[in-house]
Amino acid sequence: MADIKLSNEVILEQLKHGTAKFELVSSPVPSISTLNSQTCSTATFLGDNSHRFFARIAPSQSRGSPAMRKIERYSVQKVTGDGRCLFRALVKGMAFNKSISLNPREERENADELRMAVKEVICENEEERRQYEEALIAITVDESLKRYCQRIGRPDFWGGESELLVLSKLCRQPIIVYIPEHEHTKGGWSSGFIPIAEYGVEFSKALRKEKARKAVRLLYSGRNHYDLLV
Repeated sequence: MADIKLSNEVILEQLKHGTAKFELVSSPVPSISTLNSQTCSTATFLGDNSHRFFARIAPSQSRGSPAMRKIERYSVQKVTGDGRCLFRALVKGMAFNKSISLNPREERENADELRMAVKEVICENEEERRQYEEALIAITVDESLKRYCQRIGRPDFWGGESELLVLSKLCRQPIIVYIPEHEHTKGGWSSGFIPIAEYGVEFSKALRKEKARKAVRLLYSGRNHYDLLV
């Protein structure tokens, strides 16, 4: 048992520092070590009798943390922290990309419109709801859909990944979420930003009848607050 615990701790540290990777596959596969002659630990996760998921963990193909190779530089536009920060940051970003300036009232009203748009497709339209399966899974991990629908009607509702999944698709808007560099390195203060999640990537490419859309870049502080990066 001690050996298993030690192995898990080593694996988690490797994942944390980017020296290992984690891959989920839908059927049994050979160990990565048999494919590239690298050491690999394999773990199997069992759900119900009809679904099995297999995870492979192996050394990363390149040296150093992948995140540290993606440090980017932007300016931070602060967003009011009134519970609407995610929605405020999104409307500010979409307006900025169109060279539109919003006054405080417009920003607040537009932010509330985004929140209510999520409520409409998730809570009030069963047919549309089916198009947002990923968001539904993220929502119901922590609470019932009924409870969620009660909360999202409030103006101080805190948005997060579920709402980003919905709004990126609903608004056809690519969104990239960053964290400050110093939160990754855990040492001193740094001025860079590291991308940790992307939504609506398909809308960043030009389609037949639609131009490619510029991404909105959001900064997540780690304290349930979002600002805008430009």
